[in-house]
Amino acid sequence: MKPRNIISAVLIVAIITLAYFLYTGIMRPVKFESEFNNRSESVINRLKDIRTLQETFKSTNGRFCSSIDSLLIFAETGKVKMVIKSGIVPDSLTEAQALRAGIIKRDTVSVNPLRKLMEEKKLLIAEKDFKTLKFIPYSDNKVFEMKSDIINRGGVMVPVFEAKASILTFTKGMDEQDVRNRKAEIEGKDRYAGWKVGDLNQPIIDGNWE
Repeated sequence: MKPRNIISAVLIVAIITLAYFLYTGIMRPVKFESEFNNRSESVINRLKDIRTLQETFKSTNGRFCSSIDSLLIFAETGKVKMVIKSGIVPDSLTEAQALRAGIIKRDTVSVNPLRKLMEEKKLLIAEKDFKTLKFIPYSDNKVFEMKSDIINRGGVMVPVFEAKASILTFTKGMDEQDVRNRKAEIEGKDRYAGWKVGDLNQPIIDGNWE
């Protein structure tokens, strides 16, 4: 091979190699962000369902549940009150007037919480997957941390709860350096590095994604 051809071949290889590293350097953060967002959505959806179950539990028990296993058992075997409506309110009457006249009826019955929430389409998880709700997606079956308490707010005792998943759980298998960088970035803003709903120190049931 002539020297000129050798040089050309070396340059082509160098250009291809440089292009590859430039491409991977640009795409790496894009791929990380896409994967992180997809995983985060799955985790957040489960936290939303845990919040829905906690609200249902509180409506019956006056407090939040402290154990995620107990919360799932309540959903599957417990009872909640539900108002069954029958009859149609005429345009000429209010609901209260129609109720007094016996045109409509309102009966309170006990129903299964899970069945009620599924029928009302208030849960995001499929019923067949309900038993897996306690597991953090992509974490090799690590369980959501969950606690409840009753705190004093202005002389009033208020029930609170918190459920959360650390960033180190649902990013299993992703680039460790990228995960550490994201964790440090979030903690640098004095925020919880992960996803959580509720708060043990204040009576809110918001998620930190909202």
